[in-house]
Amino acid sequence: MPSDCVTFQNSGYFSSLIIDYLNQEQKVQSLYNRFPTVENFKLQIEEKNNNFPFENRQILANQLKEQYSQFEVSKETKENIELLKSQNTFTVTTGHQLNLFTGPIYFIYKIVTTIKLAQELKKSFPEYNFVPVYWMATEDHDFEEINHFYFEEKKISWNKNSNGPVGRLSTEGLDKVFEEFEKLLNSSENASFLKGLFKNSYLKHKNLAEATRYLVNELFKNFGLVIIDGDDSRLKSIFSPYIKKELLQQTNYVKVEETSKLLEDYKIQVNPREINLFYITDSLRERIIFKNGTYTINNTEISFSESEILTELKNHPERFSPNVIMRPLYQEVILPNLAYIGGGGEIAYWLQLKSMFQKNNITFPILKLRNSVLLVSEKQNSKREKLELSWQDLFKKQIDLINQKTQEFSTITFNFSQQEQVLQKQFNDLKEIAERTDKSFIGAVNAQEAKQIKGLQKLEKRLLKAEKKNYKNQLERITQLQNELFPNKSLQERKINISEIVNNENIEILINKLLNDFELFSKKFNITIFKNR
Repeated sequence: MPSDCVTFQNSGYFSSLIIDYLNQEQKVQSLYNRFPTVENFKLQIEEKNNNFPFENRQILANQLKEQYSQFEVSKETKENIELLKSQNTFTVTTGHQLNLFTGPIYFIYKIVTTIKLAQELKKSFPEYNFVPVYWMATEDHDFEEINHFYFEEKKISWNKNSNGPVGRLSTEGLDKVFEEFEKLLNSSENASFLKGLFKNSYLKHKNLAEATRYLVNELFKNFGLVIIDGDDSRLKSIFSPYIKKELLQQTNYVKVEETSKLLEDYKIQVNPREINLFYITDSLRERIIFKNGTYTINNTEISFSESEILTELKNHPERFSPNVIMRPLYQEVILPNLAYIGGGGEIAYWLQLKSMFQKNNITFPILKLRNSVLLVSEKQNSKREKLELSWQDLFKKQIDLINQKTQEFSTITFNFSQQEQVLQKQFNDLKEIAERTDKSFIGAVNAQEAKQIKGLQKLEKRLLKAEKKNYKNQLERITQLQNELFPNKSLQERKINISEIVNNENIEILINKLLNDFELFSKKFNITIFKNR
């Protein structure tokens, strides 16, 4: 990885809360359990081991086997599922929506970070086992967020009506999406792999959860990744005491609200409800609302008395779905988990939840910011070097970068600060004269001073504009390169899909290179250079 790297803190792409978390500022230290360092994982292991029921391990392993029963499971993944029965085995987990064909490529980075963390922990603590886990967000219902991906700036969408949890959604209609996608790919061996992966994932499985499991399993099965679906009656039966407590006591709302007050200086990610649960069926996902002694399902005619809803929970725990506040709690109740790996937005809302975990006597996981990557072809890197651009340069706002490079190219001095100082001295002299003669004259002096300073600033901008024309060709090449690497002036990883890379690059080479390049505790962007792109 290049030595000229950009840190998360100075990249310009992370919130002040995440920057303060990465810097371990004292004002946010109460919001997390332990900061992600190798040393802290030893303490996390001890705490989780003392706070995770051994009997839950057998249930977890059995349900995972059931979820994988219709899939070809790699030797590595089978072994990891079996290891979960042992008290010296722990998980590190990431979660993500069921985005069509993985969605933005940062989804891949989340899983690679998780796998790498499991590998690094095994090196540091060989007496324990560490299983990387991908938690499928099968119970989400925001279909518009996941029904598309981009390939070389073209948006490929799956148009369909969806009302219930997306994991249960039929894959009907994805054959049309495949036909559109297939036309965009080249004739290489890698493109053939992509076609087969899409067909086998989406055209040979009945719902989106199964399709996503197949897809992610194909990409990461050799690394022992374990994929879990929380939309599971038996797993929810483990969590049902917490669901019952939420229905009857509604204390989680209070605890999260208390923490949110500590975050008034930051942008709050999520807002708790009095009841942080949805009621779901195949075609329904609506909030549970308690009012006047009755539990009603929002936007429906369905309602329950207290005894009725507790009976419903006992008989059908799969119909109760935790929202964004309670889903992390559900995850940590059923998994012997040490750490959650997420993006900036995810880590921000996890930071609202520690007091809720304490109230429920569940160990709060270590929060690990996933690795971020800028993928660069050798050709693009060659352009960068010829243009004498550092990686820091490329992360700048485009207007700032262009202004900076114009000044570097030009032999003219753009800074008129000396002229401004001369003007200010002249006007200060005029003000002294006005003080001694006619104080009413000071207002006119101030107005004229402001006008003259503004005039200088306008001249400076006009000069800069003129010089940009003189160096138009160089500046256009800089702009073009930055636009390639930062589509829509945003991080590349938030826009491009893995298929855009794999169309020209072998997927195994890509994943292994990322695993090799990732430095888990460096707080730096990874700059990964490939031969083809």
